[in-house]
Order: sequence, then structure tokens, then C-alpha cells
Amino acid sequence: MGYSEVEFEHDAVFLVTGGAGFIGSNLCEALLKKGHRVKCLDDLSTGKKENTDIFASDPNYEFIKGDVKDLDTCMRACEGVTHVLHEAAWGSVPRSIEMPLFYEENNIRGTLNMMEAARQQGVKKFVYASSSSVYGDHPVLPKKEGQEGNLLSPYALTKRATEEYGKLYYKLYGLDTYGLRYFNVFGRRQDPEGAYAAVIPKFIRQLINDERPTINGDGKQSRDFTYIENVIEANLKACKASREAAGEAYNVAYGGREYLIDIYYLLCEALGKDIEPVFGPERPGDIRHSNADISKAKEKLGYSPEYDFERGIKEAIEWYRENL
Repeated sequence: MGYSEVEFEHDAVFLVTGGAGFIGSNLCEALLKKGHRVKCLDDLSTGKKENTDIFASDPNYEFIKGDVKDLDTCMRACEGVTHVLHEAAWGSVPRSIEMPLFYEENNIRGTLNMMEAARQQGVKKFVYASSSSVYGDHPVLPKKEGQEGNLLSPYALTKRATEEYGKLYYKLYGLDTYGLRYFNVFGRRQDPEGAYAAVIPKFIRQLINDERPTINGDGKQSRDFTYIENVIEANLKACKASREAAGEAYNVAYGGREYLIDIYYLLCEALGKDIEPVFGPERPGDIRHSNADISKAKEKLGYSPEYDFERGIKEAIEWYRENL
């Protein structure tokens, strides 16, 4: 079962922070389709208004332009809310290495503001985005919760810190928090532009435009690429999870492993292109191999991802063909 059969009380009200971003806008859309009231909080620093304009006319939808770094804004946004899905954060390992102070302010303080606002406003469930980057240099595959290594970037540190706050807010204040360690999410509305764009949409855009993509390193890095539908499922099931599952972090992935070079040639074939890539230097802070053990999320959250890489990439390519 995916998330289509996940049901909430009729008076449930959801706040999605970072709701104009890639993952956030997909969460807003899924919840609105299920008939729920949804507030979207976003400062539009990395999110795009057009991602949410598609449901702006829905009477159950409310857009709040605001910054999670401001506690008063977070307090107002949490008024009357039963469930918070906290996606607001700045991503990108390389960019965090260039801007460590900003990442601390935005990702750690912003998350702490949201947890505090949720606590004071009586929110029932607080689900927040963590990242597979918290595993750092730990060499063992698959990655399993409780077996983390040395952190490799300020971004990874911000995610580890938010997990620690998640534990504390559960133990000290009784706020049900659930951290979701996303593994390389991809899918519709993921931004293909900019120096820090994720690899799949970037490759697709460049190949469609007959440009020669650059692969950082030798292309033999592996990733547990995770389609957006699986991430929506994990969020909604975390919102329904028991209190016994709160205060912890969970891997959210499919549990597969794809090599970057293989994905590149798969995209070439799917798009009918014959373009050889350029191989550039490895990016600092990158993890070489990533593959998730998702047994904990299956057991405690009832997570049961339906989209393997092959199914997800077909849908993603189709979306970009129609929207680029």
C-alpha cells in the first residue's frame, strides 16, 4: 500500500514549510488531493511560486510568504495546525562548504524555530527532512540508522543537529518528531537549473538541449535514487505513526543502488541522444557510495515504497519532456 489509503481526521490541518520547493510542493499537492487543509510557508529563496500556483485557487490552500529564521512567523504559521511537514532548508553539500554560517542559521535555527512553534501551538506530529549525508564517511553498505561516520560537510552537520533536536523535543516536551533521511530524491518539479542542481534533472535538461553534461569524478559513484512518490508516502505514514516511533530518524529510499555513469547512458538512450559526457573533478564533501537499509521505516512507520528506480525514472523523464 502506498499513501493513497492513508486517512486523517477530517479536521486535520497541515503546514508544509518549504512548500514551494520540489519536495514541499509535491506534499502540498498530495494532501490537497486528499481534501485536507494545507498551509504552505516559504520565503521563495530557493522555492518557486509557480510550483504552488497550480493549486492556488483551491479553497483548502493558503500560501504564507515567510522565513523560518523568524520565530514569530513560525508561531503564526503553526496556529491551528495539527501536522507539520518541515521541508524548509537549503540543500547542496558543495554550497554549504562555501556558506557554513548561512546553513547553520537557516537549517539549524530555522528547524529549531519550527519545533518550538509547533510545541507551543500544540501540533500533534512534526515530521522533518533529514538526509543520507548524516552517514558521512561510514563505509559499510547498506546504510543503517545508528551506524553513522564522520560528517563531511556543514550541510550534513545541520541535518545531524536537527535530528538531535528532534530527539530532545520528543523527550523533554513530548512533541512527536520523526526525522526522514532522504536518499537522493528525484521527480517532477525538481529544478534542473543552476550550479547546485541535482544530477538527474540537470542531465535531462542538458541532453534535451544537446549540451554535453559534466560528471563529477569517474561516474562510478553509486546512489540510492528515490522517486518523489516514495517520499510522499514516508511523510504521510510518519504523520500516522505511533508515539513509540517518535523521536527517531528513518531512512527513506527504495533500497536500490544505481551508478551515475549507468544512469547517464540510460538517460541518453531514453532521450535518443548520443553525447559523451565530460568528466570533471570530484566534489568535496560527497559520499562515494550510498544505499539504504529501509527495514526500520518499514517496521515502525509502515513504509512500503512502490516506485523502484526504473518506474520512477520513466515518469520523471516524461514530466521533463512535457515541462522543459
